[in-house]
Amino acid sequence: MTEGNSLPEGDAAGTNEVPADAPAQEKRPQEDEQKENGNSKVDMPMKTATPGGDEVEFVHPEGGWGWVVMLAAMWCNGSVFGIQNAFGLMFLSLLREFGSENDADLRFRTAWVGSLSMGMIFFCSPIVSVFTDIFGCRITAVSGATVGLIGLMASSFVTSLGPMYFTYGIVFACGCSFAYQPSLVILGHYFKKRLGLVNGIVTAGSSFFTITLPFVLSGMLEKLGLHNTMRVLCILMSGLILAGFTYKPLLPVKPTSSQTGRSRMRQIFNVNIWKSWGYRIWAFGIPAALYGYFVPYVHLMKHVEERFGTDSNKEILLMCIGITSGVGRLIFGRVADYVDGVNKVYLQVASFFVIGLMSMMIPLCHVFGGLIAVCLLMGLFDGCFICIMAPIAFELVGSEDVSQAIGFLLGLMSVPMTVGPPIAGFLRDKMGNYDMAFYLAGVPPIIGGALLCMIPWAVAKQKRLKEAQSKEPGVTEKMIEHEKPQGDAQHKTGESVL
Repeated sequence: MTEGNSLPEGDAAGTNEVPADAPAQEKRPQEDEQKENGNSKVDMPMKTATPGGDEVEFVHPEGGWGWVVMLAAMWCNGSVFGIQNAFGLMFLSLLREFGSENDADLRFRTAWVGSLSMGMIFFCSPIVSVFTDIFGCRITAVSGATVGLIGLMASSFVTSLGPMYFTYGIVFACGCSFAYQPSLVILGHYFKKRLGLVNGIVTAGSSFFTITLPFVLSGMLEKLGLHNTMRVLCILMSGLILAGFTYKPLLPVKPTSSQTGRSRMRQIFNVNIWKSWGYRIWAFGIPAALYGYFVPYVHLMKHVEERFGTDSNKEILLMCIGITSGVGRLIFGRVADYVDGVNKVYLQVASFFVIGLMSMMIPLCHVFGGLIAVCLLMGLFDGCFICIMAPIAFELVGSEDVSQAIGFLLGLMSVPMTVGPPIAGFLRDKMGNYDMAFYLAGVPPIIGGALLCMIPWAVAKQKRLKEAQSKEPGVTEKMIEHEKPQGDAQHKTGESVL
């Protein structure tokens, strides 16, 4: 049976097929009959149905306009996470603007502005995936960037923390979420063989912006002030609107004219992704690993101050993580293109193991140079983990369901991202230092990595079960009976053999 058949269920789609070893003269009438019936077929890896019933091959361009889309997506990743990762500088400005830097309660309340913003980007992802499936990448991204621009501009006029929770923590963050996720999905429309490399380049954009934006922001905050700096940052969001217009979709869209209410509901809430055993394990293993994943990124600076003094050059550690993370995204993105199928998940397994071990090594480093080496390795494999998320999603669920697959995963990631660091802070208050917090932070990435090792086995087992079901005796006998009268059927145009 040929894959990609677009006929309704119950139609005799396979009744006119001819065995591959049949003579050429027997095949030609068969093809003529299929064309007369409006059911011509092409045996290609990826097909779509046209209104006339013909199946057309879809070939990824692997370039062309796709390079423009790649640069636009790179700008999106850099703008969204560059601003988010530079919140620490705006945090100090918010303290000076709305109170005193020595006010502990004010620090706690102000920190929630950044935490709420980062959490909302991932928490909204399942909703964004539904909008992407219904309205497409272009409309979703442009609308999201517009909302983000409005939220950031409104934040520049706020004079107290209360409204800032809404304008920056919710409106701006939700807009960033709607602009960010389509930038990952649209890449699969243009690239397949080079998808790993392209994702590496795109995600490296956030590393580049994270390294350079803090230097620019520190100067602007000093010369222009907080409110005017936010207005300047609106230029980045305006660029996001223009970037969204480049997201021209190429993959075939499922016809919606004949959809029932139930099928339309299934399109909105896609359950197909959960039928994949590999995706189930992936969607559970990644969040499990992230309970300790972000602890070093939040508490490392304070740990360095306590161990090496406040005058230590702790900022260089963040720079090391950012630089090697960008390098890792480029290297491992390219490496992923040479790894077959779901075996790409082993790269994420390796990244979690290394990051877990490096987290446990932080308390053991009593020399600052040792911490630099730890941060270099941590950043390198952080880049590995990030850049191959989208390629793995495409392998596990396919291009048609990848939007909601990524969306639900990012939504599940929002929980450990917000829970892990506060737990580490609680342990610091109880133990008097960060040692136990970093030791325990290394455990979840190792456990999560071990769970991901089951994905290739689960995918292979599910594939064997499907093949066994297709070879059941009843199905084989029907196929044999169906093939016998084909010679007579070749002369009966417009009739079904059955």
